[in-house]
Amino acid sequence: MNKCYFCINKVEPSFKKPEVLEKFLTPRKKIQARKISGLCVRHQKSLAQQIKYARFLALIPYVSYQGIE
Repeated sequence: MNKCYFCINKVEPSFKKPEVLEKFLTPRKKIQARKISGLCVRHQKSLAQQIKYARFLALIPYVSYQGIE
């Protein structure tokens, strides 16, 4: 099983670092499942909360429009 990224680096997910949050999004900007991301329960919940807050502040887009033209 994968180790939690945030436990290894001893940091917490934060909306202030959208580049880190985007590592845990799919190409269509959906939040990855815990099985895929390898996060522990505590950090997965916190990550989801921070991603939603970053979306609200327009730091991360809600959806990706790359395939639509």
